[in-house]
Amino acid sequence: MAALDLLGRRWSLRVLWELLASPAGFRELQGRCGGMSASVLDTRLKELQQTMIVTLDGERRWALTPLGRELIDALFVLHHWSEKWATQLSSPAKSELRPKRRS
Repeated sequence: MAALDLLGRRWSLRVLWELLASPAGFRELQGRCGGMSASVLDTRLKELQQTMIVTLDGERRWALTPLGRELIDALFVLHHWSEKWATQLSSPAKSELRPKRRS
């Protein structure tokens, strides 16, 4: 499964974000991800577990694996780039990128 395919699935990034804070049991994690159904959370966790991004520890809590933490680091790089990009999009120079109207 390609990384972008996995991360592009609804709720995947939210699950990772919530596990960054701390490991969590299923119900706690579902509460942190307000609005996510139990079946969708179960599916996402299984997908993330199969790809070695999350693991279920001995206390039945979900946690990021070392590979999952590396993924979070990579996502922070993308986040910083997107902030820079957004700033450039909102600058006056952006109007230069638009096609000029013909009179």
